[in-house]
Amino acid sequence: MKNNHEPLFHVVKRDELSRGKGILIRVVAIIVALIICGIITVALTGVNPISVYGTMVTGAFGSVRKTWVTLQNTAILLLIALALTPAFRMKFWNCGGEGQILMGGLASAACMITLADKLPNAVIIILMIISSIVAGAVWAGLPALFKALWNTNETLSTLMMNYIAIQLVAYFTVVWENPKGSGKIGIINQNTNSGWLPEIANKYLLSIVVGLIITFFVYIYIYYTKHGYEVCVVGESYRTARYVGIKVGKVIVRTLLLSGALCGLVGLLLVGGINHTITTTIAGGQGFTAIMVSWLAKFNPFVMILTSGLIVFLGRGAGEIATVFGFNQSFSDILTGIILFCIIGCEFFVTYKIKINKKEGEGNV
Repeated sequence: MKNNHEPLFHVVKRDELSRGKGILIRVVAIIVALIICGIITVALTGVNPISVYGTMVTGAFGSVRKTWVTLQNTAILLLIALALTPAFRMKFWNCGGEGQILMGGLASAACMITLADKLPNAVIIILMIISSIVAGAVWAGLPALFKALWNTNETLSTLMMNYIAIQLVAYFTVVWENPKGSGKIGIINQNTNSGWLPEIANKYLLSIVVGLIITFFVYIYIYYTKHGYEVCVVGESYRTARYVGIKVGKVIVRTLLLSGALCGLVGLLLVGGINHTITTTIAGGQGFTAIMVSWLAKFNPFVMILTSGLIVFLGRGAGEIATVFGFNQSFSDILTGIILFCIIGCEFFVTYKIKINKKEGEGNV
């Protein structure tokens, strides 16, 4: 005989949580994170935490230029998250955003370098758009094809494609290096601006406008099209999808072609519109950061505007803290990590709740 005691606490999944309660939990998480960061700041540095938080705001929005840069960076991160979202809704874990961006950027750089002074600028830009989208789509489509045909692990294959893309960019950096022996390409067509994307009012606005357009496009694609419905069904169950007549392999390849094409578009914006050069680090790790942006937003394109903005704000604010107060960059990264940890951790309480058993029951086994 053995007594079986029911635990005092146990975790159960919430049936449904109202929008208001979900927002309240997230707001409380941010407040808790700020309190913890304030305590750590005072304990380790003696600096007033309010000054630290004010510096973060100044770092992101302290001038007109800083505000534009923050909005531009938000738009780029948002675009990458939007690109990955259709694949994630299908439970295809596309970790190859970095490589797909690099290949799109490499295709744009190739057009700028090899076609300068040979074709009209408008034609070069059109070819850049087409080639970057195709390059990104192909780079995502290959792992998708392997998954559809042989059920390979998409996480590993997309990650490995990142490393191949990095090495390709490194190779062409040497081929196109300018000046020779510098080990870098430098600003492409600096004198002629051939292949440079046109500015809308200023050099920052183009990426923002494209980001907003793609946000609406992805939202409509996911929620109001047949393709979006098929993506959702395939994500729920391959068997169910096949039962209702959906060709799973076709949906996987088609969705990843779209995902890669959007990443390639980001590469175009980075090379042709922002940096006007190509390097192995031009994506800046945002292909991985965008995964968190998409997950935090629960794959909702409009919520991703907020989550991408939050992460960009924290990153730029952390850099400003390190500069103004003379802290080690690691200290600002610690504050950023604490805030993100609390925000991500609160999702547990959004999805689950802790139930307290008022009275223990006993049973015989």
